[in-house]
Order: sequence, then C-alpha cells, then structure tokens
Amino acid sequence: QVQLVESGGGLVQAGGSMRLSCAASGRTFSISSYTMGWFRQAPGKEREFVAFISWSGGRTYYADSVKGRFTLSRDNAKNTVYLQMNSLKPEDTAVYYCAATRVITVVYQEYDVWGQGTPVTVSS
Repeated sequence: QVQLVESGGGLVQAGGSMRLSCAASGRTFSISSYTMGWFRQAPGKEREFVAFISWSGGRTYYADSVKGRFTLSRDNAKNTVYLQMNSLKPEDTAVYYCAATRVITVVYQEYDVWGQGTPVTVSS
C-alpha cells in the first residue's frame, strides 16, 4: 500500500525553525511524477493549503501566510520532500500533512495520496 510518512514535527518556540520531511513508502511508489503538497489543520479549523512543489521541483507555490518563511524542496532520488519552516509563529500550530497529486493544484480534494500527519506546536 502506498503511503506518505511525515516526520519532524514537535514543539518549538516562536521565532524558531523546524524541518518536516515526507517520505514515500511502498516499493513501487515514486514521488518523481507527482506534485507534492503540504496542508495543515489546526484544532477546530478546516484543512488549509500551505505549499506545493511540482514534480521536477521547478515550480513552487506558497500560501500568503507562509510565504517568505517556509521553503519546500524535494529529492526525488530519496523519494522525499522537505518543508523548512522558519520564523515560526503560534498561528502555525497545526497538524501538517503531505500529499501527492498528478495535477498542479492547491485544492486538497484533488490530492490522491496522504500521509498521517505530524503535529507542530509553536509556543509563544
């Protein structure tokens, strides 16, 4: 079964940094042909788009709330994507999910494969 596995979440103080990773599991699943996205969901709120990176890494797109602070990258050889989060704010607190899709989109319903999520807590 194809899965995405997130890691790297935890507790950090406001202003700090954290790097999330998302690795594909399953012997035959390669992320190299997928757009990879990150979403987050805070308690009591809807899931929201954070960023995506195209299959080649040539295009990235960020939500306004994270632009300039978060950087998304990918290493297709390692079947892994990375979300570097800097200057973290308490409002970044959420469960972060990575996902894969064959299209270029910010709409979470258009992502086909999801990870289980990793919690990020930013203390003030």
